[in-house]
Amino acid sequence: MQDDDDLELFRQEMEGVRRIKVKPRVAVKKPTVPEPALLHRRQMAVQVKQKDANHLTEEIIDLVHPLDILDYRTDGVSHGVFRKLKRGQYPIDARLDLHRKSMQEARDEVYGFVADCLRYDVRSAMILHGKGERGQPQAFLKSCVNTWLKQIPDVLAFHSAQKHHGGVGALYVLLRKSDAQKSENRERFMKGRII
Repeated sequence: MQDDDDLELFRQEMEGVRRIKVKPRVAVKKPTVPEPALLHRRQMAVQVKQKDANHLTEEIIDLVHPLDILDYRTDGVSHGVFRKLKRGQYPIDARLDLHRKSMQEARDEVYGFVADCLRYDVRSAMILHGKGERGQPQAFLKSCVNTWLKQIPDVLAFHSAQKHHGGVGALYVLLRKSDAQKSENRERFMKGRII
């Protein structure tokens, strides 16, 4: 009973008491609308992808200007081969058009396109990404393709196309030889040689 009396006395004493409102020491203003990049990172953090073999980045894209000439060459590509690619002198065996594609669609298409090219022994291909002069940010898809192709080990080199093939809105892409092509070349060049 003593406990009940004490509790009742406490309630009577505390009647009319209100909490003290305390101002935070640091007033933090949160933006009403988060930046698009922040929204994208949050969405990517929430999404759990099941066995996505596509390793192409969606986060860090080096932006380029719409009129920039893109070029890339791995160490194993000779200057002569790269010069021939740059001039558009290799036959274009496959094309991929990315106009009006979202970033995610383009990412999937580029990854699948390169895989298909390797499967069918395509050595040189073309990717039409557009200049992106009217996009926000400008040349975003062009920048994405530039970044993604450098992340694919099977891409040996690429260069912006000649004017008649789309100029700075397209790329010539040189892919590695398949194992079948390598052995075929070995046989062709070894013909008539004594070992």
